[in-house]
Amino acid sequence: MLKGIIDFSLKNKFIVLLGALALVVGGVYSVKNIPVDAIPDLSDVQVIIYTEYPGQAPQIVQDQVTYPITTKMLSVPFKKVVRGYSFYGYSFVYVIFEDGTDPYWARSRVLEYLSQLSTQMPKGVTPSLGPDATGVGWAFMYAINSTNHSLQELRSMQDWHLRYQLTAVDGVSEVASIGGFEKQYQVTVDPVKLRAYDLPLSKVRIAIEMSNGEVGGRAIEMAEKEFIVRVKGYIQDVESLRKVAVGVGPNGVPILLRDVATVQLGPEMRRGIAELNGEGETVGGIVVVRYGANARKVIQEVKQKLDVAMKALPSDVTYTIAYDRSALIDRAVKTLQHTLLEESVVVALVIIVFLLHFRTALVPIVILPIAVLVSILIMHVQGISMNIMSLGGIAIAIGVLVDGVIILVENVHKHSEQDEGRKPRWEIVRDASVEVGPTIFFALVVVTVSFLPVFTLQEQSGRMFKPLAFTKTYSMAAAAILAITLAPVLAGLFIRGRAPAEEKNPISRFLTWIYHPVIDFVIKWRWSVITAAVVIVIWVFFPWNWLVTNRLPEGQTREFSQKVGKLFPYQNIGSEFMPPLYEGDLLYMPTTFPGISSTKARELLQQTDKIIKTFPEVHHVFGKVGRAETATDPAPFDMIETTIMLRDEKDWPKADIKDDSGKVIAHRRRTVEELVDALNSAIQFPGLANAWTMPIKARIDMLSTGIKTPVGIKIAGPSLAELERIGSEVEAVVKQVPGTTSAYSERVIGGRYLEFDINRDEIARYGLTLGEVQEVLAVALGGMPITTTVEGLERYTINLRYERDYRQDLQALRDLIVPAPTGAQIPMGQLATIKVVNAAMAIKSEAAVPNAWIYVDVKGIDIGTYVQAAMRTVNQAIADGTITLPEGYSIFWSGQYEYMLRAKERLLLVVPLTLLIVALLIYLSTRSFVKTGIVLLAVPFSVVGAFWLIYLLDYNMSVAVWIGLIALAGLDAETGMVMLLYLDIAYEKWQKEGRMRNGEDLREAIYHGAVKRLRPKVMTVATTFIALVPIMWSTGTGADVMKRIAVPMIGGVATSLLMELLVYPAIFYIWRSRAIRRQNQLPAAATAAQPEPAH
Repeated sequence: MLKGIIDFSLKNKFIVLLGALALVVGGVYSVKNIPVDAIPDLSDVQVIIYTEYPGQAPQIVQDQVTYPITTKMLSVPFKKVVRGYSFYGYSFVYVIFEDGTDPYWARSRVLEYLSQLSTQMPKGVTPSLGPDATGVGWAFMYAINSTNHSLQELRSMQDWHLRYQLTAVDGVSEVASIGGFEKQYQVTVDPVKLRAYDLPLSKVRIAIEMSNGEVGGRAIEMAEKEFIVRVKGYIQDVESLRKVAVGVGPNGVPILLRDVATVQLGPEMRRGIAELNGEGETVGGIVVVRYGANARKVIQEVKQKLDVAMKALPSDVTYTIAYDRSALIDRAVKTLQHTLLEESVVVALVIIVFLLHFRTALVPIVILPIAVLVSILIMHVQGISMNIMSLGGIAIAIGVLVDGVIILVENVHKHSEQDEGRKPRWEIVRDASVEVGPTIFFALVVVTVSFLPVFTLQEQSGRMFKPLAFTKTYSMAAAAILAITLAPVLAGLFIRGRAPAEEKNPISRFLTWIYHPVIDFVIKWRWSVITAAVVIVIWVFFPWNWLVTNRLPEGQTREFSQKVGKLFPYQNIGSEFMPPLYEGDLLYMPTTFPGISSTKARELLQQTDKIIKTFPEVHHVFGKVGRAETATDPAPFDMIETTIMLRDEKDWPKADIKDDSGKVIAHRRRTVEELVDALNSAIQFPGLANAWTMPIKARIDMLSTGIKTPVGIKIAGPSLAELERIGSEVEAVVKQVPGTTSAYSERVIGGRYLEFDINRDEIARYGLTLGEVQEVLAVALGGMPITTTVEGLERYTINLRYERDYRQDLQALRDLIVPAPTGAQIPMGQLATIKVVNAAMAIKSEAAVPNAWIYVDVKGIDIGTYVQAAMRTVNQAIADGTITLPEGYSIFWSGQYEYMLRAKERLLLVVPLTLLIVALLIYLSTRSFVKTGIVLLAVPFSVVGAFWLIYLLDYNMSVAVWIGLIALAGLDAETGMVMLLYLDIAYEKWQKEGRMRNGEDLREAIYHGAVKRLRPKVMTVATTFIALVPIMWSTGTGADVMKRIAVPMIGGVATSLLMELLVYPAIFYIWRSRAIRRQNQLPAAATAAQPEPAH
């Protein structure tokens, strides 16, 4: 079939060239129109249920709102996790779905189940769905500034002017406001005056409600025209509110609101503060991008719209971009595009240098971009964005894409040399293509299929690396097809005349000069070579520490054994989920103790921002305390988030680099890690637990697991007090584990409460109901939003509460007057006991079970090793009673470790299955179990170099490294098949010509197949190896991940080449020499069996 495809392509050259041109046009169109992002969207499919319950304590919110919703959501199909947050005045429920769930289907199912809860919610409480955005939807943030306008005025401009204009941009899900003060009409009543006028508070509330509104009176007809009736009545200013009549006094004198209350403008109670550069409070906006939107395009349009919208504001009002993901996107794509260009140039140079024939080199040089364009075309059709992972798939495939074409054109060269002009050019091309075409097609298919395990990855690792797998698979599949269709046609068109002989190439002569005596040595000492190869493989994986070191007592012998153990690389390699994906920006997320006041929070925020801004590497700082006005931000008031936009690294100044003792050891630019260490050392405040991460990573981690640090511990159980006790005990134990930089257990009941315990007997004596007393408390103390004014496009609430003097201390609270139905005025102290207690400021739950979370930051140790040590320490502490864990309570390890285990389990299951599929494909190509086994022998030997290089570079085993190893396995199989192909071609030629009579003939055939065909083998390996080198010196966004993928491939390709050049010939000689001996024994046996002639 494959030979038929080659024949068809050569007979229909125009159709093949036209098809290639069509692919190029489609690819170029896709390059210009494909969505661009920095990284794949790593967040889970989520639906957020947001519920406001103003003025209510977290426990009330948990009992009446969050718990009913979470229990109902547990039955939603395909849900994975249901996580609840109960804060002061609002509730969040995150329903996280399994991979592959359509987000809009998920929203419809959540709405369906939510509709069944309407009767179970408190009066006036209506849950709503959050925006249709992913966990990484925060793509753009800005701050608005002014020298002449107050924070309240700036907040009004943001809420009622900028926000809605930006929301109208296609792809924007919502624009959230943060910081400043929301304007509010505040009515503070004097209870003494209410008592004097005999006015209940409820009558004042009703009067205000009835004095703010407009109605229509249908229409009337006058003078043959219709007039629509409109009755105006919205409160427009403070004076209008003061004139509201709340009752009638003696002699019919009206009692106005100004007679019993102070009416003024003031700020709404806020749960979020924004700050810029340590210079003071500001007002900010957060643009949340819709699910599936082109983030880069959306950000560009938002900035254009913002420029236009700002023109309508006063001239002194300006804006500052606080966070712009398009900068990250541009950096990421630029990094990979630059690497791709370098790789392509290097590959082209390698081909030209080895072939010394420019027209021949044009064939793979032309095929390479076409294969890349085909993969981008399919990406565009499939809806995969262009990001560092999808481009990374092409980057690691660049060198392999041209392998098949290199082998084909080199074979055409070889046939041309041997033919010496006897055959027509197209016949030579056809014979050369048919000879190697099927094998190189199957070899490239093997490389393609070897990436199947990546498609089985799930959750974050799957979302991260599937785009890479798609693009590598598409480009390799395109290369395989082009190698047997377009490549023969281009070879016939470009390779004309007499090609330069291989012997005239100095590189080929040099390689042959070196390799010839090596082959003689290998065949002579074949068993020793094979044994050495096996020993080297065992050496890499030998578990010295497990067999020797761990069984020795403490002392010098054990220390010496530990040093010896470093010679065995695999056991010394750590583990992690994924390497850090540097975004070019930082996020500072310290945690304070619960119950912090807004004044203290603002002070801390400004101080930390000011310190951070002093660092010359920092461009600007935008910090926030608490939450923005969006359902995507469940931040409590004790959480600080400071987004740090860094300057370009080339603009970073040199600085003194100090060791742990404070001694200066170098003067150069800081690395990112050193900058974080310096920032962490500069910010040390009592009660502030520092945590440093990056903006996108933090949002993904907090959505996926709820944990913002690399390691998290979740304790589940019914009692909040018990959860706090266990959390504190675990925190103390974990802090002792080597590698822990910080461990912070949430103070679950760290909030301070004024608790009113109403005496039911007392309120019954005065004819009061519990609800009447509670209403007085709710309105008088916390304040109640009564109604909303309409002022053009703006909307502001009117709030009613007692004056501060009547609620400033416990005695004032006891003196609060509650009007009884009998007309009596009863002090609150007679109706309730008032006390100060500790209780929860926030309640978190998973699967409707309350949780306490411990955030653990680590340094100087890999995550896998650390968590194993921490788990042993915690389990030992539980066993010896240091940690008391009652029945009904459980401890779970979360964070990156949780995903690392899942990815490892998946890979351990799928990788062996993939090797079986690869083996099957090799067998279908070779039709020999022996040849299949020989090809697969390259895999264990290649990982020798892979693991040594991983160990020497101090990389940990991660999903990215596994991706590189998977790519290496397919690459090894491909190069092994090519080596075996040349040995087989030589062997069959010798046998066909009758020259395969003994071991010396076999050695000559191996010499011809190995040494004489060394050039294509070295070319294919060299293009792969050298194409990966630019990745190793790349810097910037995504470089750390790509290096982890490239390192095992670079190390493995080097040792794989040695395996194929040294060990393959030895194995091939042993295998074929036995066949020759059997072949020689048959004639001898037949001669011996003939009867002697009769005499």
